[in-house]
Formats: sequence, C-alpha cells, structure tokens
Amino acid sequence: MAYPTDIGVIDCMLNIPGANDRSWYDFMQPLFMDEQSKNFAKMPAEHLFRNVPTIGDQPDYVAYTVALMDQFGIDKAMIGMGNALNQEALTRFPDRFFASFHANPNRGMDEVRAIIAAKERWNIKSVTSFPSGTCPQVPIDDKRWYPIYAKCVEFDLPISICVGVPGPRLPMAPQKVELLDEVCWFFPELKIVMRHGGHPWEDLAIKLMLKYPNLYYMTSAYAPKHYPKQVLKYANSRGAHKIMYAGYFPMGLSLERIFRELPEVPIKDEVWPKFLRQNALEVFRP
Repeated sequence: MAYPTDIGVIDCMLNIPGANDRSWYDFMQPLFMDEQSKNFAKMPAEHLFRNVPTIGDQPDYVAYTVALMDQFGIDKAMIGMGNALNQEALTRFPDRFFASFHANPNRGMDEVRAIIAAKERWNIKSVTSFPSGTCPQVPIDDKRWYPIYAKCVEFDLPISICVGVPGPRLPMAPQKVELLDEVCWFFPELKIVMRHGGHPWEDLAIKLMLKYPNLYYMTSAYAPKHYPKQVLKYANSRGAHKIMYAGYFPMGLSLERIFRELPEVPIKDEVWPKFLRQNALEVFRP
C-alpha cells in the first residue's frame, strides 16, 4: 500500500491564509453561547484542533500557499470565493484553484441569484453548506435548502455539506446524517459530498452511499491518522469511487502534518489515485 508521490493531488478543502483569519468565523458569532467560543484565539473548535497552523506575516499569502502546494504535490485546490485573498488566488492562478460558493438558505431567492452570479463570475464548481453554522440554523432537509438544491441540479453543481457533530459548540441536530436520506431521494440527480466526517454516524453515512449513487464523502477536517476505519474499509472495497481527499489548511491542520501522516493510511495501491485525485475530478470537474 505504498503512497504515490506523482498523483497531482486535488485538495477539496483549502483556504488562503491571511493576516486576519479570525474573521472567517464572524458568521457564527451570533450562535455562540459560552465565553470560550465567543473569545476564541484562532478558530472556534480549538478544543479539537490544538495545533492550528501559525502562518505569520507573509509578503504574498497567495504565492506562499502555491509554494506549499508545490512542496506537497497538490495540483489543484477548491477554495471559497467569498473573500478578497481567495478571489486574488482564483484570478492569479486559475490553473491551481477552483471556486466554491458558501450558501445561506435564509436569504431565499436572493441566494439563488447569488449562485447564478457566482457561476457566471467565478465559474464555481461546487456549492457548500454548514447547516449547524448557518444563522439561524437550517437542517439539511429543511425546505429553505430546496431552491438551492434545485439550482445545483440545474447547473450540475455538487453541493458539499457539513455532516455530523460540528466542531464548534453549536447544536448538532441540523447535521444529522439521517437527514440526507430524504434529500437524496427527492433530488436523485443532485451530487452531494459529505464534509467533516459525519461522526458519530459513519456507518450510516456508508449505508447511504451504498443506497444513493450520487452521495460521496470527503476527509476534510480529519488528520489522516484519525480517518474513520470503516470509511477506509469502504474506500478499499465498494466505495473506491466515493471517497476523496480533503485537507483543512490553514483552518485546523498544517499541510506538513497531513502529508506526513498520509503515507501511513492503509489504502490499497489501486485506490490511492482515486482517493487523491480521480474522484474529485469526476465529481467537481475543476
């Protein structure tokens, strides 16, 4: 199960670090109830990510990120198009970055129109959602998501949805994996990629992937040594085309740590190319 070094990795979750990364989490502030969450140092799940990368001042954060990608064999990375640094990266390095749009269903048809505009301006390859972090919260199967799901089907855009107990201290109910069942049933053409692990419902996530052909899983926010064993077992068998790599740089994990641990992950030789690149190419088509 040798780790390949010449794949040209597709990272399905990365961000351009900057001088004020704390601002990434402003949208969650109204939901925080405890003082530690309200006054976090770097990110609101520090109780889970104790070694959040420290980047320091850089003369060019975009070039710094591209150099790191080169160092660790990352060919392309999906980044959000919602801030100036990420937009700069998309403009300067269109061959290295592809865009996603983070959706807020509370905005109704204004958000649908924003997706249309993002597709026209940035050629987004995915819509993303954080049901527990949306303010107010919106469960995965709530009717407020349905116009967004329908637009994703129309544009043939995958939607990447955070599932499982959220890292920040927010109620988990909107992200229960079971809520995907009705959405997958009602929107059979919609490609859904589960983000952030689905813990503690990994077995249910696998069962639903067996049931629905357009349901997938990415490894975002998990250090490789903590990838769920049942997910790896599925990737090495019937789910070889369903599981794809995603990191969490710089939000919670360094690329140094990720790529130090990846070679120890028990993935079959023939599955590595699918996990690191091919599945993402098939789903997101960057």
